[in-house]
Amino acid sequence: MAKRKAEIKMNDRLAGWLVQDEEGYHFQYDKNYLNSDPPQAISLTLPLQEAEFTSKIMFPFFDGLIPEGWLLDIAERNWKLNPRDRMGLLMACCKDCIGAVSVIPANEENA
Repeated sequence: MAKRKAEIKMNDRLAGWLVQDEEGYHFQYDKNYLNSDPPQAISLTLPLQEAEFTSKIMFPFFDGLIPEGWLLDIAERNWKLNPRDRMGLLMACCKDCIGAVSVIPANEENA
């Protein structure tokens, strides 16, 4: 599996990075974000810390950002996405979420 990376923004500020690789999922807050005034955790389940969070499955907070029902059906059809590809769905559907957090697929320049 190829490594995939997404920029996680909080109120349009870079908050951290979400990575999927052969070992699972990893989220780490950006050091500049942690040193900003005042940093805000993106989720109660992902409190502010320098250490990386790791999980074999998609973090429930990020999984909860993915649309459900008819909206997910439209996204799967239009973008030909696999409903089991949670990272692909997150990166395709969550660039402009309702709320403070957005997910931007990393390109070669910001990876």
